[in-house]
Amino acid sequence: MEEKKSQPLKIILYISAWVIVWGTLGSFIDYPLYKNHIYQEGSIYQYLTFTITAGITILAANFFYKKIPL
Repeated sequence: MEEKKSQPLKIILYISAWVIVWGTLGSFIDYPLYKNHIYQEGSIYQYLTFTITAGITILAANFFYKKIPL
């Protein structure tokens, strides 16, 4: 199995892009829940929403990292 030779700048940009994806996805899920008074700002449910989306984003980033040459 051939080991990947990575460039640090590409890895930093890759992680930064996934942080933006996580924040955007989390906000798209959070906004309607907050506006429809399903939970209050700063509640445990809001933290849970962003934690779950973070987990999904980490899994997706790991999956795609194996597929793209960085």
